[in-house]
Amino acid sequence: MSEPTLFESAGDAPDSPRQTGHVPLADRMRPRTIDEIVGQDQVLAPGRPLREAIDRDVLQSVILWGPPGTGKTTLARAIAQATAARYVAFSAVLSGVKDVKDVMTTAAYSRRRDGTRTVVFVDEIHRFNRAQQDAFLPHVEAGDIVLIGATTENPSFEVNAALLSRSKVFVLQPLTPDAVVTILDRALHDSERGLGAAGIEVEDGVLQAIAVHANGDARSALNLLELAASVVPDTQPRVLARALLAPLVARRTLRYDKSGEEHFNLISALHKSLRNSDPDAALYWLARMLDAGEDLMY
Repeated sequence: MSEPTLFESAGDAPDSPRQTGHVPLADRMRPRTIDEIVGQDQVLAPGRPLREAIDRDVLQSVILWGPPGTGKTTLARAIAQATAARYVAFSAVLSGVKDVKDVMTTAAYSRRRDGTRTVVFVDEIHRFNRAQQDAFLPHVEAGDIVLIGATTENPSFEVNAALLSRSKVFVLQPLTPDAVVTILDRALHDSERGLGAAGIEVEDGVLQAIAVHANGDARSALNLLELAASVVPDTQPRVLARALLAPLVARRTLRYDKSGEEHFNLISALHKSLRNSDPDAALYWLARMLDAGEDLMY
């Protein structure tokens, strides 16, 4: 067997075989094409600039900004399927400057040799430091690579100004409950990748309850559906009842961080409520922050 190429070793190809063992439902149900992506019509509907660039295979460097579970990685992989370019995936948590420079060198060589473009996807690009981000800049400028960065943090604060000025930012919104229900229903009935072969039925309102609990996060919703399905009694018919789901959604997970985007969104909401002399709203935002783990002294 030949040694893996740099492109193969930098990250799994979008549809490469997984290691043996359980693959989470959220990963199995990841959309494979742009048309399968649910809930981001504001950027992916036909005629939208990003969709047009993808369909025509003329995409320039972009930053995908949005909360967890809104489809940033999924969109990058779908773009990889739609483009004729090479595709390399990085994790900002696992990759260093040397990894970046190695791939940039290979990308530049491929472009000079036969004109092949390279699409480089960087997950959690906000975790790359300035030196790591600077390593992309000359290759973005030269056209050696098309950079797709994904971040949950405001790119204006977390991405180098020079790199940001050469990229277009697209905002992915939290999914609506209806969009999440659509994703859950698809997973429930998909016999190839989902839970269709298990023959599980759901009581009215169960998928809606999961969607509300997930708070706009498709990954969280699919993980919860998989967990709930795993404890459905093995009797006929197999029914996922509200009573079975209730203990799993007793406490809703709140989207929050102590120093990032959501932290400032909520403290801003608290300040505005106080300025507007709205005690109910002020108490709500205060309770929301404390319940999510904010330091009482702050």
